[in-house]
Amino acid sequence: MTILIPSTKDDADLQADVLAEIARDPRFRPAEIGVEVDNGVVTLTGTVSSYPKLVAAANIAVEIAGVKGVANELTLEIASTFFRNDTELVSAIREALRWDIEVPHEKIEIIVRNGRVTLKGTVDYWYERVAAVKAVERLSGIVAVSDQIAVKPQLVGDADVAAEIGDAIARRTSGANRISIDVKAGAVTLRGRALTPHDRFQAEKAAWTTKGVRTVTNQIEVTW
Repeated sequence: MTILIPSTKDDADLQADVLAEIARDPRFRPAEIGVEVDNGVVTLTGTVSSYPKLVAAANIAVEIAGVKGVANELTLEIASTFFRNDTELVSAIREALRWDIEVPHEKIEIIVRNGRVTLKGTVDYWYERVAAVKAVERLSGIVAVSDQIAVKPQLVGDADVAAEIGDAIARRTSGANRISIDVKAGAVTLRGRALTPHDRFQAEKAAWTTKGVRTVTNQIEVTW
């Protein structure tokens, strides 16, 4: 059986795709999220019960092919049983960061005001920044998270960073010669083809565990 996938989508197609992907996610109740699309820009409306759900809905929408942008207008309504005051949130965040082995918790500053969290500080690795934000986003009672964590500037040239990433990819995957690595001031872009999803993930992991990398864009295609 052959299934043809449309090469272009109009706003109605995009709306249907976003709604279908949200409906597939067990975290959301039926009709919990409203979706409007105008010239490829998606607007999400409705009320959700946690910050992770608010973030997840936007992530689902932005991953749909053809979507040009996402306006997240979801409202967060936290049930009283999950409410925490700012002092309690600071304590919970500190514990979450302390127990996450990927986070240098002593380097992270925490500011909380009315449930809105700001994370500051400077870390050595890009993945440490990502891990800190994810650890906080999972906590109940959070209204919003502002990531102001900086990654320490690299002390080596882009060519050396690319070479280190290339060596790590060669150790982790079976098709390193099919992957190209572009580094500009610590911003890494991976391109090419991977034999399996595992190889694609390992290539990205090799990049974001390299010191001095600020961001990673993974454009590797899987050819399995």
